[in-house]
Amino acid sequence: MPSRRHDTKVFGSLVWILVASTRVYPDNPLGWVMFVSVFCCLFTTLWFFFSLCGANQSDVWPALDTGYHFLAAVFYLSASVILAYVTVLKGWGVTVDSRGVVNLVPLVGEGLKIYRLDIAAVVMSHVSTLLYFLHAIFSAIRWKRA
Repeated sequence: MPSRRHDTKVFGSLVWILVASTRVYPDNPLGWVMFVSVFCCLFTTLWFFFSLCGANQSDVWPALDTGYHFLAAVFYLSASVILAYVTVLKGWGVTVDSRGVVNLVPLVGEGLKIYRLDIAAVVMSHVSTLLYFLHAIFSAIRWKRA
């Protein structure tokens, strides 16, 4: 079903764009979020083109489809939790610099804009998680029927 794959790709791309449009800070957890977003976006696009070309007609594809979308759902769940945690800390005004020093920064001006973009990224990340999880369930049902 190409439409569901297209939906997950769109929402995943939105996570990637929203996180990239802010300061990717702190580096380590948001780096994982960016990796998951880009990885899932690229592989879902590749998967979509395989489906369009009809290359997914062998018996092994339903199992691969289920496995990939379950892996993507788990990746996105971990990225969503990390992104939500970092966003909550930003909402409280807590930042940690590269030396590990905790700072309290009020949310005004540019900081408020970045916080709102992070909230949108969290929402899109959770929507992507839900869509990948639903696709994994429907793929598993299709795999068991085949």
